[in-house]
Amino acid sequence: QVQLVESGGGSVQAGGSLKLSCLVSTHIDKSCMAWFRQAPGKAREGVASRNWIGTAIYADSVQGRFTISQDTAKNIVYLQMNSLSLEDTAMYYCAAHSGKICSRREADFEYWGQGTQVIVSS
Repeated sequence: QVQLVESGGGSVQAGGSLKLSCLVSTHIDKSCMAWFRQAPGKAREGVASRNWIGTAIYADSVQGRFTISQDTAKNIVYLQMNSLSLEDTAMYYCAAHSGKICSRREADFEYWGQGTQVIVSS
């Protein structure tokens, strides 16, 4: 069973930055890794995904502000979040799958973490 554990969430003022981490219990060098988020009362949204050759795709709402990266040797995936706004407040989830197509489609992802809360205040 693959386990994902997120960390790094917290409270930050608008305009600030946070870096989320996701520790994966298995090798991620051939996996599609992604970050999702879910705000209260809203559907879960795919924020960013990254395939094993390093190609990343982002939601329009975070393009240019968020960066997904990974340390394959440590099996950690990161989400660097800059210029945070109130609209970025949500529970953030790390997810993974081993399929060949790496998108931000929720249904593709087999493994999920428990989430880490991000709160952005004015």
